Amino acid sequence: MSRIQVVVDYDAIQRNVEVLREHAPTAQVMAIVKADAYGHGLVPAAAAARAGGASWLGVAQPSEALQLRAAGDHGRIFTWLYGPEVPALDLIAHDVDVSVSTSAQLAPIAAAAREAGKVARVHVCIDTGLGREGVRPEALPALLEALAAQADAVAVVGAWSHFALADAPGHETIDRQAGVFREALAVIEGHGIALEVRHLANSAATLTRPDLHFDVVRPGIAVYGLAPVDDPAGDDFGLTPAMRVLSSVGQVKDVPAGTGVSYGHEYTTSEDTRLALVTAGYADGVFRAGGNSAEVAIGGSRFRISGRVCMDQFVVDVGPGFEVAAGDTVTLIGPGGPSAREWANAVGTIDYEIVCRFGGLRHKDAAQDATTEETA
Repeated sequence: MSRIQVVVDYDAIQRNVEVLREHAPTAQVMAIVKADAYGHGLVPAAAAARAGGASWLGVAQPSEALQLRAAGDHGRIFTWLYGPEVPALDLIAHDVDVSVSTSAQLAPIAAAAREAGKVARVHVCIDTGLGREGVRPEALPALLEALAAQADAVAVVGAWSHFALADAPGHETIDRQAGVFREALAVIEGHGIALEVRHLANSAATLTRPDLHFDVVRPGIAVYGLAPVDDPAGDDFGLTPAMRVLSSVGQVKDVPAGTGVSYGHEYTTSEDTRLALVTAGYADGVFRAGGNSAEVAIGGSRFRISGRVCMDQFVVDVGPGFEVAAGDTVTLIGPGGPSAREWANAVGTIDYEIVCRFGGLRHKDAAQDATTEETA
């Protein structure tokens, strides 16, 4: 009996990228496939995104970029999260575009480019107000001078930044950051640099701010069918969730009213009823905080988890007389059951974490009694 199944529909990922291209017809799409494609599988998700028309792939970690190259992806790939220890030689040898925020990052990139006999393609990251990676605007001229001094080894082809609150449409920081970004672009151009690409829009801005699409948009969560903001039309912008999470019923029993359920007896039956034991728990990615709050679906009906989620099981009070049997499918996320957003609301997090957590199970060894099914 499998404890959990993570089912990924890669056709949905392809369709989502096609939809995002329709939302950003004047820009190229960089599909963000970092963190194992948000738990959906780096290589197959990237292939699906390419099939949907993604001109670029974006990954945080250099190792992810190199994994894509090893899998045979020959298109433009951008990576951005590292310090001076960046594996620059491998990245440049494999024609990966790299981000630079500091002179400390620039030095090994320039040295590796000379060693490889190539010119590194660099995107300057601007900290426009997120306060994470990126050069502060006041330090940008000095970084540009450092880049100019390495012109034989590096070419500045792009400039980029990232929003702090694009998922709150209308928030004052969106226009403020966009203004800082435009000012930084003017500084870069004032240094005689003709940029190939400028990119700022994440999923939320791709869907809600066409004026900020620039040359490339960088959708992440939307690629996997999860809308980062509410769609005024109520259609989730035409996106289709790509992940389903399933488990199964291990045991069914009838119990009297007043029966305490699971550790701590934080749930007690209010009537004679039927309990279904589900064979997955927090060791399988099921949030412990989902006890008495999150829902699952069994046999076409939805039920709230009853009591605490245990390490490898939880209980559902399905009510008296509900027809359920050992081996029946339990839908934690997917059609007929809750969405990742509903799970996130139930446990006090965001749907990004939900799919990343469950998606991590795709790599569990079969000996750990977990299974993965992928559909194309």
